[in-house]
Amino acid sequence: MAIIITDECINCGACEPECPNNAIYEGADDWRYSDGTSLTGKVVLPNGKEVDADETQEPISDEVYYIAPDKCTECMGFHEEPQCAAVCPVDCCVPDEDHVETDEVLLAKQRFMHPDGH
Repeated sequence: MAIIITDECINCGACEPECPNNAIYEGADDWRYSDGTSLTGKVVLPNGKEVDADETQEPISDEVYYIAPDKCTECMGFHEEPQCAAVCPVDCCVPDEDHVETDEVLLAKQRFMHPDGH
């Protein structure tokens, strides 16, 4: 399951540099699948969605930091626990009940975005 940042976020920015998938963005900032990953051009995500990895995507939140769920692997393949939740001073990085995924799916997503392991 992806992690979501609740509206209790104080916009401190502590989470953003901790994300190994570059899945966290400041509120109102556009995002890309290619940011911090090996993805480029037209790709088919593990969930079957076809996207252009280099195309800008609409911000998910205009108010607070947000996590792009297609890029979130709960830090699987990198860390023992989600790093955003570990560093959040107000505990607003929580499991997203709308994006439930198994460990296998999360690891497959991590390998897809980072085939070289980084």
